[in-house]
Amino acid sequence: MTSPFRFKKMILHAVILVGVIIMLYPILWMIISSFKPTQSILSDNSLWPKDLTLSNYIKGWKGTSGTTFATFYLNSFIMVGLAVIGNVLSCSLTAYAFARLEFKHKKIWFALMMMTMMIPMHVLIVPQYIIFNKLEWINTILPIVVPKFFAVDGFFIFLTIQFIRSLPRGLDEAATIDGCGPIAIYFRIILPLTVPAIVTTTIFTFIWTWNDFFSQLLYLSGVEKYTVTLALRMFTDAGGEAALGSLFAMSVLSIVPVFLIFFFFQRYIVEGIATSGMK
Repeated sequence: MTSPFRFKKMILHAVILVGVIIMLYPILWMIISSFKPTQSILSDNSLWPKDLTLSNYIKGWKGTSGTTFATFYLNSFIMVGLAVIGNVLSCSLTAYAFARLEFKHKKIWFALMMMTMMIPMHVLIVPQYIIFNKLEWINTILPIVVPKFFAVDGFFIFLTIQFIRSLPRGLDEAATIDGCGPIAIYFRIILPLTVPAIVTTTIFTFIWTWNDFFSQLLYLSGVEKYTVTLALRMFTDAGGEAALGSLFAMSVLSIVPVFLIFFFFQRYIVEGIATSGMK
């Protein structure tokens, strides 16, 4: 390796390292601040606090209005779990139909499905709210969870379609000769071979539903129904600077599930997107 090339590589690595530090500084500051006494959070911007305390975590976990963060976490996990199950089942079945089955006006239905990805979600808020209100689903997780069972996320359908199209059709023909119908082919052949696409759907559905603040704010009004995302907002409403330590402490805990999901399954994200041809 020549010296000029090595020097350029060192400069590149230094620039990347500076960029990483700049990007991580807000998160590191939040984590360190969650261990600081509340009165020194805004006055001490250093990453090396003079005093450390766990009182912010103890006080924050108690929540407000008699509802602890254990309830908020349980609500979040139930909502996210149902959303993941609904998205995986409905999107993979819909993708299988578009990729393998023949039915009337298939191209038109596919075009309509693709168009749904281009419609801004804000256009649908009012009509959806009216429908859910007439169904008396407000202040429940049903408006957030039930649509997931009807394949409303076109992105995941398209991703799975691309993955299924990469599988050889000979597998379907061999299964048909053995007496399998379309449903049996889906469960015995297609579903086991589309694991990377399904894991990718699971990860993104988990992260997007967990972090979805607007829908939860729109449909959930009772504190006992709040999720972690909504519960964090109560600290800013209740006391401003006085609740800042608890807000940072619970914010740190709120990113732990997302971080663990991404850390352990990130290779499936790359594999699922790369093998589906979506680059």
